[in-house]
Amino acid sequence: MFNVDNIGDLELATTAFGQGVSVTPIQQITAVSAAINGGKLYKPYIVKSINEPETNSVIVKNEPKVVRKVISEDTSKKVRYALESVVARGTGHNAYIADYRVGGKTGTAQKVENGIYLKGNYITSFIGFLPANNPQVIVYIAIDNAKGITQYGGTVAAPIAKSVLSSSIDALNIEAQPNEIEKEFNYIDKVYAKVPDVVGMSREEATNNLKSFKVEYSGQGDKVVYQTPSSGTQIYEGETVKLMLNE
Repeated sequence: MFNVDNIGDLELATTAFGQGVSVTPIQQITAVSAAINGGKLYKPYIVKSINEPETNSVIVKNEPKVVRKVISEDTSKKVRYALESVVARGTGHNAYIADYRVGGKTGTAQKVENGIYLKGNYITSFIGFLPANNPQVIVYIAIDNAKGITQYGGTVAAPIAKSVLSSSIDALNIEAQPNEIEKEFNYIDKVYAKVPDVVGMSREEATNNLKSFKVEYSGQGDKVVYQTPSSGTQIYEGETVKLMLNE
């Protein structure tokens, strides 16, 4: 960060759009966490605890430690809403997960060599969290000079962050959150659709109700006795719904 005594008009301008600032990933995570958790800056830890290997008794445990309050609850709430909007309606749309209220921000930063910005050489990044109304997980992904793709954070890093966040949902048993900001789709986006309940239907009825998806069948008979994904799940149109048939 710039020393406050050295900040002039140029530094104010470049800092406003993310140039001229260099922080570590854990500093980035710590700062954004404070912005979205109600305004509390916590001391970061890499290790939660150190345990004795044979008895598994805890020798050292790092408890949450608040350093200071940096912004108000109200400001933090507005930041969460703004960052959820980035994912639902802006450059972070590739990190969108239906029903789970993802917030985040893309980053596309020119790299510097010998005091000069390089051309066509960027660090592309995305920092994302969920649920946006009650953050439990935050993920920062940075890619150094991605090859064979347009170098934007939303294009390169956001899909990776989405994969990590999706796995976190299962690992931490995070419940779906209603009332997310509805995603605005553009012509290149895949569109989500909700899987209907077809258990108990005939094969023909189920097929007609699943026109937005690819359908795979297993078993013998004409009656659907099991489906996956289950009804109500949001998946992309054209993805596969598997049905088990029985007499």
